[in-house]
Amino acid sequence: MRDLITMFVAVFVAELGDKTQLATMLFASEKKMTPLAVFAASAGALVLSSAIAVLLGTLASKYLTALPLKLIAGVGFVIIGGLAIAEHFRVGN
Repeated sequence: MRDLITMFVAVFVAELGDKTQLATMLFASEKKMTPLAVFAASAGALVLSSAIAVLLGTLASKYLTALPLKLIAGVGFVIIGGLAIAEHFRVGN
């Protein structure tokens, strides 16, 4: 149970304020769809993208056992974060 709570909190915090959440807020503010429809569409998209991530992670763990997957994922997050910071300063100027 502790692992599930840890995973929930990690994903929840990672999703706060990201582009997906901002896009969902924009769709909800347009009033073209009901809030329930926006929620259902965004929840479905998150479930599908999570399913794909689980599938790819499972496949990667089977075929890439020699590679340190957590290290690769961590480096990937650092690179994505650096690109997001660089984009912020490029757009801000």
